[in-house]
Amino acid sequence: MFRILLYIIGVIFTSIGLFFIIIYLNLLTIGYSFFDFVKFISRRVEVWLFVIGIVCIALSLERWIKHELLLRHNIKLE
Repeated sequence: MFRILLYIIGVIFTSIGLFFIIIYLNLLTIGYSFFDFVKFISRRVEVWLFVIGIVCIALSLERWIKHELLLRHNIKLE
């Protein structure tokens, strides 16, 4: 149950962060250089939600990834 909740929270955070990254791409059209753009978005809390979301998704799928890499397809449900 915890992993499902962690996965859902990760997807929500990733979606919010990616949404703001796409919105902030408009800064490039008004004259910001790419370096200024990266410097600006790295300081925004909304964009850090993207990174936190990816980490949450990776943590929730950790066991599945481990079994998939070991080619074990008979995963026992806990």
